[in-house]
Amino acid sequence: MHGRRPVLTEENKAINHKIEDEKRHFIQKMSIDDCERFQKLENLYSHSNEFEQEDAFAYGFKLATMLICAVFMSDGEPISKCSE
Repeated sequence: MHGRRPVLTEENKAINHKIEDEKRHFIQKMSIDDCERFQKLENLYSHSNEFEQEDAFAYGFKLATMLICAVFMSDGEPISKCSE
């Protein structure tokens, strides 16, 4: 997903730094084949995370839309009528 800025707190920076240190540690100990396989695994995790982020965005968008519908409903009908 594009357009969302990464979280840049000090805690997040420290965690990302530790992740990079650990990756470097393992990559230095791996054969070339294992290193390439490790990179492919990392890419799979990244791709999977993109699906999760897309799903979370869609769910949040749906909830926000339902909230807007509920706010603008004048006759007090339940929210489920708005989402049909």
